[in-house]
Amino acid sequence: MSSTALNVVYASMGVAGLIGLCCILDLVSGAPFGGQTMYDILFLIAAGITGYMGYDCIKENR
Repeated sequence: MSSTALNVVYASMGVAGLIGLCCILDLVSGAPFGGQTMYDILFLIAAGITGYMGYDCIKENR
């Protein structure tokens, strides 16, 4: 895998982690997104899937 593609995968995993962290914070305190539980759960699922796909892509190409 080229270094540019690897950087894109790492960046997407970082953004997914940041979104997941913000959603957990929103579920606990209601601060960043206004406490909408359904969106938080959907964003957490999407962040988890994106993180898993990035991890699997890196693991597969080593």
